[in-house]
Amino acid sequence: MIVRTQRGTIPARQEQALAAGALLVQLTALDLTLGLGTAGWLAGAGYGAGLWALLAAALRRAGRSALTPADRVTLARATVAGGVVALVAGGSTGPVLVAFAAVALALDAVDGRIARRTGTVSPLGARFDMEVDAFLILVLSIAAAASLGPWVLVIGAMRYAFVVAGWVAPWLRGALPPDLPRKAVAAAQGIALVVVVADVLPSSWVVAAGALAALVWSFGRDVGWLWRTR
Repeated sequence: MIVRTQRGTIPARQEQALAAGALLVQLTALDLTLGLGTAGWLAGAGYGAGLWALLAAALRRAGRSALTPADRVTLARATVAGGVVALVAGGSTGPVLVAFAAVALALDAVDGRIARRTGTVSPLGARFDMEVDAFLILVLSIAAAASLGPWVLVIGAMRYAFVVAGWVAPWLRGALPPDLPRKAVAAAQGIALVVVVADVLPSSWVVAAGALAALVWSFGRDVGWLWRTR
């Protein structure tokens, strides 16, 4: 059953429309200043359409018609991530890409805190946050691969490979307990990839390799725990 929107609460579809408009303004500004090209525009617009459709479907499944305060922050972060998608697809690198990615990563520390403070922690909000993180890391790994090679793509693809593996081995879809090291490793991936894309270190591959090693260790721990408790 769909939960009715409370009086004074903005319907989620309106907030999604606002985010879509903000994304279009963002893409227009980037195109006028940097030149996104056709690839950048298509990637940014396609990302926005996919975000709208997936979030709307998730809200319907959860029986919700409004976003929580934390969801709004995640939606804002997802909108900023749309700029990262467009810049990478358009072949743009440099300070603007780094700035957009840094803002998106910084906001990741805000939505969870707001959810806990407002008592609005929810499975949908957690999943929304996780999916935005995963996609942003995937896009940043594509940008980093342009200079370091395709092996960096493993960082962005590993989470999706884990999901696909769960289709074959259902025990991999088990619920994992909260774990601080897992969260730390996940947060480090985005930071490491931004450092690589910023090209501020003489040996950026060392940073990327360290991030990948930590990610393999983290996934290995989780797989081992799921196997033991299957």
